[in-house]
Amino acid sequence: MTDSYVVVIGAGPAGLAAAYELARHGISPVVLEKTSHIGGIARTEVYRGYRFDIGGHRFFTRIPEIEQLWREMLGADLLRVPRQSRIYYRRRFFQYPLELWDTLRNLGPAEGLRILASYLWVRLRPRRDEDSFETWIINRFGARLYETFFRSYTAKVWGLPGQAIQADWAAQRIRNLSLTVAVSDALFGNNRARSLVREFYYPRLGPGMMWQRFQEAVERGGGQVCRQAEVVRLRLKGCRVVSVVARRDGQFDDMPIQHLISSMPLPELIFRLDPLPPEPVLRAAKALRYRSFILVGLIVDQAELFPDNWLYVHEPQVRVGRIQNFKNWSAAMVPDPATTSLGLEYFCTEGDDLWSMSDATLFKQTVDELAALQLAAGRGVLDGVVFRQPKAYPLYDRDYRQAVALIRDFVATLENLQTIGRNGMHRYNNLDHSMLAGLLAARNLLGEAHDLWSLDDEGAYLEER
Repeated sequence: MTDSYVVVIGAGPAGLAAAYELARHGISPVVLEKTSHIGGIARTEVYRGYRFDIGGHRFFTRIPEIEQLWREMLGADLLRVPRQSRIYYRRRFFQYPLELWDTLRNLGPAEGLRILASYLWVRLRPRRDEDSFETWIINRFGARLYETFFRSYTAKVWGLPGQAIQADWAAQRIRNLSLTVAVSDALFGNNRARSLVREFYYPRLGPGMMWQRFQEAVERGGGQVCRQAEVVRLRLKGCRVVSVVARRDGQFDDMPIQHLISSMPLPELIFRLDPLPPEPVLRAAKALRYRSFILVGLIVDQAELFPDNWLYVHEPQVRVGRIQNFKNWSAAMVPDPATTSLGLEYFCTEGDDLWSMSDATLFKQTVDELAALQLAAGRGVLDGVVFRQPKAYPLYDRDYRQAVALIRDFVATLENLQTIGRNGMHRYNNLDHSMLAGLLAARNLLGEAHDLWSLDDEGAYLEER
């Protein structure tokens, strides 16, 4: 690696978008990626010819520039895929978003009346101080529906009770859904409850195909994408980052720089600064928490299992939280059409029992849970593979907002450092929002002036029309 005008930390969607925009304008960036792959959590892993999307990534945006960029990168390899996702609960499939008659049919009229009564009660007496996920949901759906569909699943995904999670997450991910809308749609034939897109784009060979094209474009423009290059130190002089120390192949490279764009997790960024920031900033970095993610990929000896792209598993007796059916995203994800590939997703915290479980034990548990759910017989599973993703989801606990604000204020004092992406901003944003932040960060170096922290989340929201 050689001296560089600008370094980009992280080869995920945000970092690659930033590097692409710089290379397109004649600047040759160096991208430093700690792992052996590109794409971050939006990458594609390959095992025995089967392609596994780490998390399941829908390409949908209301930002014309981002959509045009996707089209330019992939052309005919960018497929249009109909969306189907349901909730699996009590051995039954529920439409998602919840639809009134479908829910009543599955739960029965008695339980349906209890849900409606609970909802009417909360409409008459809404809960105050709507600052938690639990209160936000109850005020829109009622306590009975929250207990039925949200409480156990929230704990499974986040490892915290609903009252310990900030309402920010619900407002960002499932806004504009309510039982009022569902009832109105059912009675009067409206379509307002369908706030989730019914069709999305998807690369023919999975998201990794997109990031490979971005890497090629960066390198054609004179940039470098260096894998297994871990940033271990960011040297400061006054209010500037003057060099980046990276470890690669056992060697340390100290690169003088003029500008730095970082998508690494904020705590890692703070603790790599030399000298370290003041103690309050360090405490804030330590306070930020994450939820990690394990995907167990299974190869099943069956051509068809269920028609959904993915299922939300609300059964409390199993630990799997979501199941991807990759064949229903793109037929090219599966090399043998007589088989199906599934991705069973487990949400965990680094160091807990799930994260520490051996691959063999985790594989057996996954096969057993799949059989218990009666979605596929255990004997039909031919093979499997385990992928672990640390720091997959920034946690919106009660301390996060104040901690992020403190770190943000300190980073703002470093005049040649910008942070982007989900981990670089500790924000549960979507793929298109991360890419937009990367493009605008690059343009800031070209003379424009964009406040990345004030980007409109709603305008970049992935799911909503």
